[in-house]
Amino acid sequence: MGKRSMAAMTAALVAGSLLMAGPQAGAQAAGSGTGGSPKPSGTALDGVDLDTVTIPELQARMARGSLTSSALTRAYLRRIEKVDSRIHSVLHVSPTALRQAAASDVRHRRGRTLGPLDGVPVLIKDNVNTRDMPTTAGSLALAGSPPATDATLVKRLRKAGAVILGKTNLSEWANFRSAKPTSGWSAVGGQTRNPYVLDRNPCGSSSGSAAALAASLAQVAIGTETDGSIVCPAGMNGVVGHKPSLGLVSQSGVAPISAEQDTAGPMARNVIDTALTFSVLSGGKDARGGEAAPRGLEGHPGLSNLRGKRIGLWRLPSLGSDVDAVMTRTAKQLRKAGAVVVEVKPPHQERLAELEFPALLSEFHRDIDAYLATREGPQDLAELIEFNRTHPEEQTCFPGQELFEQALAAPPTTDPRYRKTRAELKDLSRRSIDETMASHRLDAIAAPTNPPAWTTDCARGDNDVIPSSTPAAVAGYPSLSVPAGSVGELPVGLLLMAGDQQDTELLSLGAAVEHRLKAWRAPRFLPTVGGDAAR
Repeated sequence: MGKRSMAAMTAALVAGSLLMAGPQAGAQAAGSGTGGSPKPSGTALDGVDLDTVTIPELQARMARGSLTSSALTRAYLRRIEKVDSRIHSVLHVSPTALRQAAASDVRHRRGRTLGPLDGVPVLIKDNVNTRDMPTTAGSLALAGSPPATDATLVKRLRKAGAVILGKTNLSEWANFRSAKPTSGWSAVGGQTRNPYVLDRNPCGSSSGSAAALAASLAQVAIGTETDGSIVCPAGMNGVVGHKPSLGLVSQSGVAPISAEQDTAGPMARNVIDTALTFSVLSGGKDARGGEAAPRGLEGHPGLSNLRGKRIGLWRLPSLGSDVDAVMTRTAKQLRKAGAVVVEVKPPHQERLAELEFPALLSEFHRDIDAYLATREGPQDLAELIEFNRTHPEEQTCFPGQELFEQALAAPPTTDPRYRKTRAELKDLSRRSIDETMASHRLDAIAAPTNPPAWTTDCARGDNDVIPSSTPAAVAGYPSLSVPAGSVGELPVGLLLMAGDQQDTELLSLGAAVEHRLKAWRAPRFLPTVGGDAAR
């Protein structure tokens, strides 16, 4: 994207965000939390509420000199020091964060900023290579020297002037190690907790990124997803998460599961920040050459107008009656705003569930071997399995590495059986979305992102069979989770998905849905709540 088009896009997004922020931010400040409970203290900075401020608002303040990136970065560092001992979401803080912020301040004073992320603190999931901090994927096997170079997406963030604040905890190896994993746990970082209720799970594998955002420890964060690992943590921690279309964000320098499904993506407390971060991660363009940020955010009408939009509601009653009630309330709100909501049931879901895991096993063996060969430590999957066998610290929450062992024995990706499986997966997953959208003339399909967070339990493992993320994840299509409501204290997200390369349209729709629902609220860091939300 050229400087002129980037400036125009940024100006449009600033206008839309500032028009939206007034009444909504005031409502949130007046009563965040159930029953108007007060927000956690320590999120204010010279009149800036870290819980609710958007990137365009921050840039407006920095442009007129009433805020500096250094002050903003220090505020987030103080917040990490004060709060993170309760949720264990941040593994490392960058030793150069304040130096990066000072460089941004110089650019702001000279009027030579590098775009909307200049001076904005960003946390990075710890399976994304950073040259100046460890990148472990949560495993002690990679806890030695940092990678030699940044991942491509980190290079793009640095080039855009973002302040790389630190690295976040994750489900070890992105939840692809044990048959009974506990999301948010890694041997390097221990257990990340859900900021809403501390004994509840944050979902995974981008657990630390989502929990850190919910606790206002950074302005935006980067997650990664193979199937559900951005959107489920976003939903369960009450934030926004965007899984981009496959290929729009480079996976170079990211610890993999499958090149056929993996993508990094942006997470934030609102859609506007998510969209601006996506524009940087994707290099400013979508696959069709258009701007990789949502159109229709240039003013208040574009943000709030859902009239005539057609949304297919996939209810998923298996997630429980409480979640279904949130979906019913959501559909009512969208209809009141003029949207047409029709109930749908995308086909082929049982077959997708049957085929996906065997394909991922073959792909993981191929892709993890290639990644490990670029790092110090185990050089292939067989050596990684042996490392885990001989290091008891890797077994302190759950001992198993059954998925590693199954991947080692899986057919190679040159095997005709594997090729047939992946071809059928691609065909059925795309048809499940394309045919549903075409038959109902939809702008998007909506579904619950997550159930209420279950109680974290290393002995039991996760209770997370959540089918809504699978069609878009397997197809390589975009999905976006926005806050929809809650079951008691526990957030529930609305997952929006659309056709191939429709990221900009989906983000625009997500901004309108977010503005209508106004479902975000700050966490209260409760130690526990009555009853068991585990299904």
